[in-house]
Amino acid sequence: MSSTTFRTFARSFGSKMYLCQIKIWKESYKPWLIYFSERLWDNTSEILPLSLDILVNNSIYINEKPVRTHLVNVYACLTVSMIAAAIGAYVHLFTNFLSAGLFTTLGATGLLLALMYTQDNGKNRSLRISYLVGFTFFTGLGIGPVLEYVIHVDPSIIPTAFLASTLVFTSFSLSAIFAERGKWLYLGGTLMSLLSVLMCLSLANLFLGSDLIFKSYLYLGLALMSGFVLYDTQLIMEKRRAGDKDFIAHSVDLFVDFIGIFRRLLIILAQKEQGSKKRKD
Repeated sequence: MSSTTFRTFARSFGSKMYLCQIKIWKESYKPWLIYFSERLWDNTSEILPLSLDILVNNSIYINEKPVRTHLVNVYACLTVSMIAAAIGAYVHLFTNFLSAGLFTTLGATGLLLALMYTQDNGKNRSLRISYLVGFTFFTGLGIGPVLEYVIHVDPSIIPTAFLASTLVFTSFSLSAIFAERGKWLYLGGTLMSLLSVLMCLSLANLFLGSDLIFKSYLYLGLALMSGFVLYDTQLIMEKRRAGDKDFIAHSVDLFVDFIGIFRRLLIILAQKEQGSKKRKD
């Protein structure tokens, strides 16, 4: 149902309800209620279309078919990427074919570089999608050790973390899509600075081994990845408006954001479960 149709329906339905109320109240000889209902309806009829107009005006992409089509392609590639990553994690956990290690790290890095340095010309998309699937497959393999640790603690954490990651990702994506144009792009500098801080914390903790630093890294990283969902989603929309149609490369940004959220939630929930078990013992 379009917004115009919805507003028309709402006004029509509200008008009928209003007339029924007027008839009942007239029969009950309560003119002061008639006055009150008239004032209430006048305010409602002004507020309802106003709120809908605000939603439509802020969601500029609704009237931009190229941006809508581009986002559909981006999320389709993201779905394929998630399936490939799930297969990679399955291969690590339940087969002896491949497992996470230096080879998978080099493989993921090489395929990502191949994807980024192979420019989209409209004819090589099958090749570039194969690079994307390979990269995400090796990324899934790389998550395998974390999944093994979580399964050892409590297997139910995995679906919980995945659903929570999906909820966070979807919420922030919708916030970016329905926000005013460019509203979250200012976060770019701040997010990059925080990313540098997190990298420094990670390197420092290799030598310090501090539990406090590790927890700070997890929670700050979770907030950072959530912020990147806002930023990357709006950046993708702006790139499309500028003529960049490379939806395959754009999906990589969102895939990395989702995996970052999922990985951190896995560890956070597993640590909480371990702490709960220790307190019970």
